[in-house]
Amino acid sequence: MTDYQQRVAGLVARHTRDVADFPTPGVVFKDITPLFANAAAFGSVLDLLAERHEGGVDVVAGVEARGFVIGAPLAQRMGVGFVPIRKKGKLPGEVVAQSYDLEYGSATIEMHTDAVKPGARVLVIDDVLATGGTAVASCELVEKVGGSVVGFDVLVELAFLDGRARLERWPVHTGLVVG
Repeated sequence: MTDYQQRVAGLVARHTRDVADFPTPGVVFKDITPLFANAAAFGSVLDLLAERHEGGVDVVAGVEARGFVIGAPLAQRMGVGFVPIRKKGKLPGEVVAQSYDLEYGSATIEMHTDAVKPGARVLVIDDVLATGGTAVASCELVEKVGGSVVGFDVLVELAFLDGRARLERWPVHTGLVVG
């Protein structure tokens, strides 16, 4: 584990709480809202992410909804634009869509067709990597509009769900790895 990973993992671990039986019985939800509520800790995580990607990113794309909370201030720190990746039907204007399977159904996400310039280096960011469905769909959306995914970053990876295996086409970076 690199120094960067150790620092991010420590901050995330200290400011994450487990919520039993959410959203369904038997699931232990990793809640990172305590991290967001602590300005110093959240700021440190954003600083570390910005430092790690300095000079290598043209756009940050955040996945709805907690990816927005991380991605927008990260993009501002990095001096680059922010692009929201949203659930189907939430964006006005012309969009491109990508459907994917979930553990218990399917979903569709969208982004504006003109949100990323062809060839732009895009960092896709979300809060948690679980089975990888949303992550893969998000990266594929960026590529559909001509962007180049330079990485997929998350604060927490649920390794026991093996989502990383589905993302082998893109560099994946995580803060805290669980299980």
